[in-house]
Amino acid sequence: MSTDPDTIAFYQTRAPHYVLRFGQAHSYQLDPFLDRLPAGGSVLELGCGGGQDAARIKARGFAVDATDATPAMVRKANERWGVGARVMAFDGLDAEAAYDGVWAHASLLHCPRAALPDVLARIHRALVPGGWHFASYKLGETEGRDPLGRFYNFPSAEWLVALYEAVPGWQVVETCHYRSGGFDNVERDWFDLVVQKA
Repeated sequence: MSTDPDTIAFYQTRAPHYVLRFGQAHSYQLDPFLDRLPAGGSVLELGCGGGQDAARIKARGFAVDATDATPAMVRKANERWGVGARVMAFDGLDAEAAYDGVWAHASLLHCPRAALPDVLARIHRALVPGGWHFASYKLGETEGRDPLGRFYNFPSAEWLVALYEAVPGWQVVETCHYRSGGFDNVERDWFDLVVQKA
């Protein structure tokens, strides 16, 4: 299973509060990612949350397919931004060569480690040749839950890079290691990856 039921339940219940805090401004990593894509291309967002990133993708002239495993988040994204978001878990992705980019900001960090290889293979398959993928993770040593009960895979940066590089035809082009907070008000180490399909 690529999603944790308790984590989905958390977001389902707390969607209004989460969107109020994080659903206003788009992610600062988004525009540099979009600059890598062909103008007017197609972008899949995994874990659209409140829809602010999907709205920015759309405003930049891209075709956006915004998805989230939490129905309440999808509803919020559509109410606020009208981005046509739909409910889909990571393992529901079955597209092939359909997207120029796959954007997964602070979403794949909830996917159990055992399920990540399959999810990454699905993302790779969904990208066109030359397509790009972005993902961000909270770093750690072992899988576990935060103070709010949300599940995280908490990997190491080295483990993540090796996992991505194990997917045939993928190249890790850029990484970034930094400190940041979150909804649980705990400052942690984060790790971003930008990957390109050959």
